[in-house]
Amino acid sequence: MRDLLPPAGGEVYDAAVPALAGLETIVVSHGAEGLLRRCLRSLEEHPPAGGMSIVVVDSGSPDGTPDMVEREFPGVRLVRAANIGFSAANNLALRESEADAVLLLNPDTEVYAGTLDAALARLRSEERIGMVGVKLVTESGELDHACKRSFPTPLAALAHFTGVGRGADASGRLSQYRATDLGDDEPGEVDAVNGAFMLCKAEAVRDVGLLDEGYWLYMEDLDWCHRFWDAGWKVFYEPAGTALHVKGGSSGKRRAFRQEVAFHRGMARFYRRFDAPRHNPLVNAAVYVGIGAKLLTSLAITAARGR
Repeated sequence: MRDLLPPAGGEVYDAAVPALAGLETIVVSHGAEGLLRRCLRSLEEHPPAGGMSIVVVDSGSPDGTPDMVEREFPGVRLVRAANIGFSAANNLALRESEADAVLLLNPDTEVYAGTLDAALARLRSEERIGMVGVKLVTESGELDHACKRSFPTPLAALAHFTGVGRGADASGRLSQYRATDLGDDEPGEVDAVNGAFMLCKAEAVRDVGLLDEGYWLYMEDLDWCHRFWDAGWKVFYEPAGTALHVKGGSSGKRRAFRQEVAFHRGMARFYRRFDAPRHNPLVNAAVYVGIGAKLLTSLAITAARGR
């Protein structure tokens, strides 16, 4: 393992379960220098009991972000790359990792004391748990509902994006995308966790394959989680660990033109891969028209805000 950080305090694992030999945390950055600094400091202050290595893949930051990493965090391995997208940037580090577990962590997150220990303990608690996410909270202390999700049905996706499915009184079919059948503080299996914090067994990654680089930004986490399940690996939500997630901190509170296009292309790619084969051509056509209409609406809103 490269540049191991010192272990945290006492042993917290169940000695009856074999420990994972090493953790490597991968952070992909594109600007957001201040947020990345806070993220890396939180990792230094709250490492897991067994220690870890950290890799920052700088994906074409337009500011001094990579220089800050070199200057302030000499124990972190820095990889400089062009702006190649979230999946491709993570894959650069995943291909070289020799750790037994890898954590994909967004630069707009901060871990707290015990967060990594709780996630690692859950990851090694069952042989077929391949990925673990933790409870993500926003700066206001509210739950980031994307930290536990179900694979969206066309109805649930429509309800979510129109806001109908986000209401407290929304029915299960309408709120399905947010996995409301599992309590916010209840550990359990979920379809998907958020790409801001994805702790994976290296064995599972080797079995499933790397992130799909056909997604430039957005939806690659849902795709990966789906492929984990398809390969027989469980995805688990562990609220005993909590992390701060500054929503949009690294990509912007409002998506720019290229980000909007990437988001909606990702939606279409995900649907085409996993859902379209199960529906008839009329349903599929309606879904694609709906995605296109949503893209045009989002672009119009973005243009209006820019004026």
